[in-house]
Amino acid sequence: MANPPHLTLIDGSGFIFRAYHRLPPLTDPEGTPVGAVFGFTAMLWNLIEAARKSPEDDYLAVILDAGKTSFRNELYPDYKANRPEPPEDLVPQFPLIRHAVAALGVPCIEKPNYEADDLIASYAEAAVGAGMAVTIVSSDKDLMQLVRPGLTLLDTMQNKRFAEAEVREKWGVPPHMLAEVLALMGDSVDNVPGVPGVGPKKAADLVNQFGDVEQVLASIDQVKGPKLKENLAAHADRVRLSRKLVELKRDVPLDPPLESLKLDHREDPEKLAAFLAKHGFRTLLARLGDAGKAAAATIAASDPDAVPGMAAPETVPIDHGAYETVTTPGRLDAWIDEARRLGVVGFDTETTSLDAVAARIVGFSLATVPGRACYVPLAHVSGEGLLAEPVAQIGIEAALGRLKGLLEDPAVLKVGQNLKYDMVVMAAHDIAIAPFDDTMLLSYALAGGLHGHGMDELSERHLGHTPIAYKDVTGSGKAQTGFAEVPLDKATAYAAEDADVTLRLHGLLRPRLWRERVTRVHEWCDRPLVPVLARMERRGVLVDRAELSRMSAEFAGAMERLEAEVHALAGEPFTLGSPKQLGEILFGKLGLPGGKKGKSGAWSTDVTELERLAEGGADIARLVLDWRQVQKLRSTYTEALQQQINPQTGRVHTSFSMAATSTGRLASTDPNLQNIPIRTEMGRRIRDAFVAPPGHVIMAADYNQIELRLMAHIADVPELKDAYNHGVDIHSLTARQIFGLTPDAPVDRELRARAKTINFSIIYGISAFGLAQRLGIARGEAQAFIERYLDHYHGIRRYMAETVARVREDAFVTTLLGRRIHVPMIRSKVQSERAGAERAAINAPVQGTAADIIKRAMVRMEPALAEAGLTGVRMLLQVHDELVFEVPEADVDKARDVIRNVMESAAGPALELSVPLGVEIGTGPNWGAAH
Repeated sequence: MANPPHLTLIDGSGFIFRAYHRLPPLTDPEGTPVGAVFGFTAMLWNLIEAARKSPEDDYLAVILDAGKTSFRNELYPDYKANRPEPPEDLVPQFPLIRHAVAALGVPCIEKPNYEADDLIASYAEAAVGAGMAVTIVSSDKDLMQLVRPGLTLLDTMQNKRFAEAEVREKWGVPPHMLAEVLALMGDSVDNVPGVPGVGPKKAADLVNQFGDVEQVLASIDQVKGPKLKENLAAHADRVRLSRKLVELKRDVPLDPPLESLKLDHREDPEKLAAFLAKHGFRTLLARLGDAGKAAAATIAASDPDAVPGMAAPETVPIDHGAYETVTTPGRLDAWIDEARRLGVVGFDTETTSLDAVAARIVGFSLATVPGRACYVPLAHVSGEGLLAEPVAQIGIEAALGRLKGLLEDPAVLKVGQNLKYDMVVMAAHDIAIAPFDDTMLLSYALAGGLHGHGMDELSERHLGHTPIAYKDVTGSGKAQTGFAEVPLDKATAYAAEDADVTLRLHGLLRPRLWRERVTRVHEWCDRPLVPVLARMERRGVLVDRAELSRMSAEFAGAMERLEAEVHALAGEPFTLGSPKQLGEILFGKLGLPGGKKGKSGAWSTDVTELERLAEGGADIARLVLDWRQVQKLRSTYTEALQQQINPQTGRVHTSFSMAATSTGRLASTDPNLQNIPIRTEMGRRIRDAFVAPPGHVIMAADYNQIELRLMAHIADVPELKDAYNHGVDIHSLTARQIFGLTPDAPVDRELRARAKTINFSIIYGISAFGLAQRLGIARGEAQAFIERYLDHYHGIRRYMAETVARVREDAFVTTLLGRRIHVPMIRSKVQSERAGAERAAINAPVQGTAADIIKRAMVRMEPALAEAGLTGVRMLLQVHDELVFEVPEADVDKARDVIRNVMESAAGPALELSVPLGVEIGTGPNWGAAH
């Protein structure tokens, strides 16, 4: 009688970690860590070959976790919260392992919201039901629940196969009762609660004596031992929850279907050889025999970077004449096939606008290896105006239909520069881009604070090549044309070069991440945030044009009144917006003291000079400062925002800049929402114009004093940590200590405000002069406050000294997550610049860690909202330590709980903060009212 078909299900995570710990660190020709990839590929290949030698029909698949959370986190948010993050040099290997599985021609299955164990259980149940024999390759105890006749578990760590007898021997119960034991004993690794004091043996005894969890709980009176009785009774709900957590879901829809897992073909030697050669796996390449040698030779000829010892990306000359203009579907298909074969492609779009939401696509470019790139025109025309006619090119729908498959192919890495822009553009055509890497962000992780991260600058810095300038192909000034009017030969040279240069930069920058120990912050904070921000930019935020118009008119009236007062004090009318005329009035006519002239001979009237005069009692200077503030509010916001409302959406779509600050903080442009003034009533009113649509509210969630909390942790200040852990008002505490009050003395509003200023100023490394200006006191008094503060919180004094010493040595500081913040001016020969660099270095780890934490919260936010069924809640804005949402009125309470939980837990076990993160959440019909 013939043997039944056999299915092998491989727990991919177990395989990966076994390979990682089994082999020494290895790197490929590009310097990327690949030790786990090599071991995983070899072990998987061995299993495939063994399966193909068996007489029965064989089926095989690798099962992976799609993410860190699953439906179990809905039952218990802290499920698996204690799991440590993977080693830094393992993180970049995860996508390569998926490439390895694809290269071997094996299905790689993962499904959002489910764990790999659930998929394994579902495929195993279906297979057993279809009369197949099943082997699960794993060392995971949870999967032993599935063991039965015809289904065994192969633990390759112990080289042992578990059938029913072996499971009973190990756990003391048959497989079908193992879940009861696991629920009672709990699991510290997965953070399954269980019952205190109950281990595997005690749990097995209880199950064998009474039955399942419910029967054990119903029999508490019969349990021996008062402590065990007490614990079972006290933790009954936890045990019931644990039982749900350890239960494997066995009915997940099978996608792909079971029949598609059949090993009815061999791997494609050329595709496998391309993968093996690219990563330098010579011993595995030799297993392909003659076919492998031929395929490797082909790869070497077309891709010199795929085989060790060949030319590096920067040494391949850039030849614009070698780039191809693709104008037929057949040639586009050939390029897409080549990208799929190699597993990586450089990608860039050409559009009609720098505003990604408003932009229309004109064409796109692809690069497969250094020096090999193409441009695909989609909307070019010849001639101008009414005479413009389309040129020979592929239709947009036909081209993008083909491109969608490539950009969404999980086995092809897409490489771009500032890829968020391209994501927004492609999303308008229902095309996602994943998986991806962004050279701008790679550079940012490596050199934040050292230099810019635009493609042209990176090309010159790393490749020694100056790319074609945009104005060189479109012209400039009145003669400038749109990219759609650029002749195809020039368009191809420009666009294909962008993709080529980007791919070359990726080959140089990506391998440096792990060597310079910045992989973690890139993979946890920056790279996963790209699609999140792209979606936020597309959503935009609704703006009330009528409210802006009303404010603008009100501000205009305020400017007129202030101008009249200034003219009255000046004794004559003049143009208030003219620095030259203002200087003549202040220092020439009125003779105010201390004026200084610049090189042009005009008096200085900058904000510092006006503030000095105002502090000295010059009312006219104070009125000019007020006028300038109102003028800026009107021109920058109430007037400009009206022009920035998208006519199609009725919303303002800001653009978030991910590499514009040295500390990791996001910036925003068009409009710049980070700079809306909030210290004055007029400034705060700007937020009133950002409104919720009917049936919704605006919800603003703000980290409370996050930088002070982080300073308490980083500087290890017991008094501050204790205050935050017990809910003590930190500013009142500081006021009592700095101003010599008794511990129980009341603190009035003015003293608390001064203490608040001191708290926030000190963590920015403020000087006595700066603090004196903020508090309006003498410099000596300010210095005394600083000394008193640092004497009391001596941990901060120690932190400051150590940070300054470290930055002088390294010229960079790091956040808790490992982000490097370079401070090049620390080596300046100018003393004032060095002092400024020291102050910046003191605050950078604190501000940078706060930025990293809110990024982690943003990355986790959308999955958490989706898991809670809050699909109508939309994250719109991020401004410093605040997230702004649009929430349906019916979901306010539930959304508040989810948002608070995500933000407060964003630091996670990786940081192990010694203080809690506090979040203040408000709602209202507009952004201003939500505060």
